[in-house]
Amino acid sequence: QVQLVESGGGLVQAGGSLRLSCAASGRALSNYGMGWFRQAPGKEREFVAAITWISISTHYADSVKGRFTISRDDAKNTVYLQMSSLKPEDTALYYCAASSRARLDFQDSYDYWGQGTQVTVSS
Repeated sequence: QVQLVESGGGLVQAGGSLRLSCAASGRALSNYGMGWFRQAPGKEREFVAAITWISISTHYADSVKGRFTISRDDAKNTVYLQMSSLKPEDTALYYCAASSRARLDFQDSYDYWGQGTQVTVSS
């Protein structure tokens, strides 16, 4: 079992930045691909970003490409999402997740999920 706990969310003005963290316990994250997803009120949960095992590659949704950066520190068992140039449409509950499968943009690929951290971007 892997337990994931997100932190770093909050209220920020448009154009601002936030860094989300996802701390894991139970098993080493180095064995997993990691992803961030988000769910806005009234919408389905959507893929945001993912990073493969040992940081071989990263993947981003078109809506965040160039603004968000995913990274991992396996020594700290933590994954990060640096968010810059935030927009009101980035407002959502952000989840991190761990996957033992190859396709990291697909929610069903993920084995473990955190509870989420709220990000609110004011205009």
